[in-house]
Amino acid sequence: MSLMGQGVRCEPFAELSRFRGVFYVALAPEHRRGHGALYGALNRGRVDVERLRTALTGLPLPRAADGRLVLAADVSPWLRPDAGTCPDRSFCHTYGRGDAKHQMIPGWPYSFVVALEAGRTSWTAILDAVRLEPGAELAAVTTAQLRNVVAQLIAGGQWEPGDPEVLVVMDAGYDAPRIAHLLAELPVQVLGRLRSDRVMRRSAPSLAEFAAAHPAGGRPPKHGGEFVFGDPATWGDEHAVTTTATRRYGTAVARAWDRLHPRLTRRAAWLDHEGPLPVTEGTVIRLAVEKLPSGGVNRPVWLWWSRTGTTPADVDRCWQAFLRRFDLEHTFRLLKQTLGWTRPRLRDSAAADRWTWLVIAAHTQLRLARPLVADLRHPWERPAEPNKLTPARVRCGFRNLHTKAPSPARAPKPTRPGPGRRPGSKNKRPAARYEVGRVLATGEAYARPAHHKKGTKPRRTAAKC
Repeated sequence: MSLMGQGVRCEPFAELSRFRGVFYVALAPEHRRGHGALYGALNRGRVDVERLRTALTGLPLPRAADGRLVLAADVSPWLRPDAGTCPDRSFCHTYGRGDAKHQMIPGWPYSFVVALEAGRTSWTAILDAVRLEPGAELAAVTTAQLRNVVAQLIAGGQWEPGDPEVLVVMDAGYDAPRIAHLLAELPVQVLGRLRSDRVMRRSAPSLAEFAAAHPAGGRPPKHGGEFVFGDPATWGDEHAVTTTATRRYGTAVARAWDRLHPRLTRRAAWLDHEGPLPVTEGTVIRLAVEKLPSGGVNRPVWLWWSRTGTTPADVDRCWQAFLRRFDLEHTFRLLKQTLGWTRPRLRDSAAADRWTWLVIAAHTQLRLARPLVADLRHPWERPAEPNKLTPARVRCGFRNLHTKAPSPARAPKPTRPGPGRRPGSKNKRPAARYEVGRVLATGEAYARPAHHKKGTKPRRTAAKC
């Protein structure tokens, strides 16, 4: 049974105590050990990931205004460009480094699935994290990850028949129509951003419409006319239009066109598809705002929703849920800059997975302690409303709370660091070095030499099965 202090709410404290008991965690205010015991535990320890996943999906989760679960999927890299002794590294896509250009830097990319809250906030509920292997297909990994998360949510009683379908929000790096096709058997709606140069197709005309337009006969088409994002002449009449006044973006106008789908071809991910290629119809939404808070160019945003029969309420719910996807960026920044997710210099990718789940458990404890801690702010910080603390402020007040929460693990014993290698002696057991793995779209394996000269081109070798 959890012991409660004065002024502590019962239900949130019970949830925090229950999670700490399931996770079997011991936290000290400051970690004073000076030897490599932490690295040894990460390299040789064990984390029951499946049990932790079940515990995360069983906790109270944030929901939208209509009681719907809104999930977001995105990839965040753990960059390791100078770690040649680390296996299983991939080229991670980064932006804003150096000359603010798109770059490919070696590291470990992780795919996260979180539950989003309603309204402006920097909180998310992390539910799953999977490291992408070199050459892994993002759509296939994300589909398996979402299928597992939704199944655990259903098993944990978070979704029952008759509840609104779970909404999954994605950015432009995902193939939203393909993921919607792969998750068609689940109570899931997919909402993804599309590039502004895409071309969609309308529904094929019926046999009666085709016969009336072609008296001479012929083969009925599988697809209708084109819907070119960059050509307003091909848009036609909208099925729904909404106008919303916002404080930061001015007037937001959302237009929706129903029953549009991409025309698929047998290449890339659909190369080995058996049978006829599917026609996945959905709704295309164009969101245009009056201004941006940064003063930049307010280009329109194109979204694709995996449902048809759109109403104005559906349009507003979709584009507002997509704006909440950017809360995940605050979570990534908190994990890296505050909780130290990418700080350890690990060699083994399995140890990196264990540390990732430890950081997720720490973030979950902060989320559960959100209504319990006091606002220990600095004099120059603005006061926050109750239950409106940011994750960084909750972390400052968590030190006074975790001493009251029970923990089945004992506190670490202080000790001195080991002698280590004698100063000045050479390393007689050098670690093996590995190439960065990557598979190109052509099926070739991309390998960069370990000691390449500046100005030389990387070599390409045939991929081995």
